[in-house]
Amino acid sequence: MTDAECLELLRWAAPRLGLRYEGFRRVRGQVCKRVGRRMKALGVPGLVAYLERLEGDPAERAVLDALCRVTISRFYRDQGVFDALRESLLPEVLEAARARGGSVLRVWSAGCASGEEPYTVSVLFRLGLGPRFPDFRLELVATDADASLLERAREGCYRRATLRELPSAWVDRAFSPREDLLCLRPEYREGLDFRLEDLRQRMPEGPFHLVLCRNVAFTYFAPPVQREVLARLLERLEPGGLLAIGAHESLPEGITGLARASGALPLFRRRTPTD
Repeated sequence: MTDAECLELLRWAAPRLGLRYEGFRRVRGQVCKRVGRRMKALGVPGLVAYLERLEGDPAERAVLDALCRVTISRFYRDQGVFDALRESLLPEVLEAARARGGSVLRVWSAGCASGEEPYTVSVLFRLGLGPRFPDFRLELVATDADASLLERAREGCYRRATLRELPSAWVDRAFSPREDLLCLRPEYREGLDFRLEDLRQRMPEGPFHLVLCRNVAFTYFAPPVQREVLARLLERLEPGGLLAIGAHESLPEGITGLARASGALPLFRRRTPTD
């Protein structure tokens, strides 16, 4: 597929799939390689024939939608975000929950890919917050629209390179070696629930103290879909709860109910009635 054909395909696909054309700027090459392999597997002679098939075949549109999802994930990605959560933001949330008689931290990782993000939260909760909050337990829902990625997440085994940003002492405590991989020990899998869900269609019930929706909705979804998703996210966020988005993302304009939680970091707090 030529660059021109790639651009034509993405311009055709974006409005029909509820996606944002500009969101593909950094991953366009990967998407087009995937689509090129798909066209070859189908035996279609060129882009025009493939577009004709897409026009009349909803199942193939679903395949294209999956091909447009490019996942880049690693443990402790965007270190400043997780440092802020560990050092001040989550302790404040947990102290407030404790004052109300709570003993559970509820977290949702939306677009969890192969599990690096939710397992980062699990390790952080147990090793970074556990000594201060031994009376709390973690309930974490992790969702993604890709079944194959979720299978990898449930296995919980990773190459060492994807762990390089996680504090080394945490790696030694939370992982066991298995051949050339490092695998999460059983206690760090407790309380995690992996679910096959597409943000645009279905979300877990809240409320949550922390929602991580990073490098999915606010990168790839079209603005109207972003606003709809964000409104539904807010419905599932506790007053005073935290929302994390990607480092290069921004929230849709005109959204009220959220305030910056930690300087310029992509962390937001849901306003309370007294704010």
